[in-house]
Amino acid sequence: MRKIGKRLLVGMLLLCFWISSPVLGAESEVTVQAKGAVLLDGMTGRVLWQKNGQEPLAVASTTKVLTALIVLESGQTDQEATVSARAAAAPKVHLGLKSGERYRVGDLLYPLLLESSNDAAVVLAEQVGGSVENFAAKMNAKAKALGAKDSYFVTPNGLDQDGNHATAEDMARILAAAVKREDFCQIAQTENFTLTQTNGTRQFSVQNKNRLLTSYEGMIAGKTGYTGLAGQCFVGAAQRGGRRLVVAVLGCGYGKAGQEQKWKDAQALLDYGFETFSLQPVIQKRIDLPLVVVKKGQQSFAELMYENPTILMKPGEAAAFTYDIELQREWTAPLPAGTTVGIIHVKDESGQPVSVIPIYTSRAVPHRTWLWAFYQVGCWWLNGGMAAKQGK
Repeated sequence: MRKIGKRLLVGMLLLCFWISSPVLGAESEVTVQAKGAVLLDGMTGRVLWQKNGQEPLAVASTTKVLTALIVLESGQTDQEATVSARAAAAPKVHLGLKSGERYRVGDLLYPLLLESSNDAAVVLAEQVGGSVENFAAKMNAKAKALGAKDSYFVTPNGLDQDGNHATAEDMARILAAAVKREDFCQIAQTENFTLTQTNGTRQFSVQNKNRLLTSYEGMIAGKTGYTGLAGQCFVGAAQRGGRRLVVAVLGCGYGKAGQEQKWKDAQALLDYGFETFSLQPVIQKRIDLPLVVVKKGQQSFAELMYENPTILMKPGEAAAFTYDIELQREWTAPLPAGTTVGIIHVKDESGQPVSVIPIYTSRAVPHRTWLWAFYQVGCWWLNGGMAAKQGK
């Protein structure tokens, strides 16, 4: 591989490994009542703690995070959408939109995320996907692309329907992707919004239902959810001092007790994450790399280097890491600077993968030329003559 963007490559490799790697946390380190729960490093996608994190569950309106993400990526936020009869018939929670009304697509995202309006979700799905069914196909493709392993979406609003499910880990990954968008966070952080029909005849006021937005330090986004099958659910993200944590708590109970429990579970996981994990370099001590031979090059060996990414870790965790170097030991010039020549596999004390770090050339090794050869001979002759004079 040559001339690959090093930072992009690091990020892609870390994401691929952490999607497939076991989690670090044990369930005993923090207690939640949710059926499924995950604490995720929002910058890298590394799972820091989980309880039944890969168990398929109903996820209710947390689904609307994925709906909003797809709509934002569609580039249609400035377009107008028409309310269909199907959208107008969506059950509560709904705005009460009427068939034939028109609204700006970007404005509909506010009731979708702030108050969880089911009719807004259907309008947006039909606008971007052409139909709810086509939009669901987009949802499943996007979820898969984000690393969701066991999700299947049938509706854009998360209402209970046969086959509609996801896991806590999947929903955390979806929110982690969404909060990387400034426009998503701007909507999710809005406390109040007034939706106006494009002809100005009807208005709706919506309020943000994410209680942690104003009560938890660093909260940047969140989405609640509830259905009879799912119970109380919540996905949220908070950031402090360069550390971004994402939580997903599914199946937190019913009634007032369940409503309170989702907030308690989410806050408990966030508190645990910020208190326990800090940003630390993956490689604690310098690694001596083997030599890489360059045939027909103006230098015989390549100069190598690697980046040392920082990830969220517990204190002292990196001391037990081991490093396996995979390296192509022989190359032929020209060898450009930035060429990836190998990988460092980082594993924890149990032998499970933690990270992969590219090794690349820090300087180019040009091909030998006749001009270069004559120059080398001239230097040799001059150095030999000087040595002869000094010998006299």
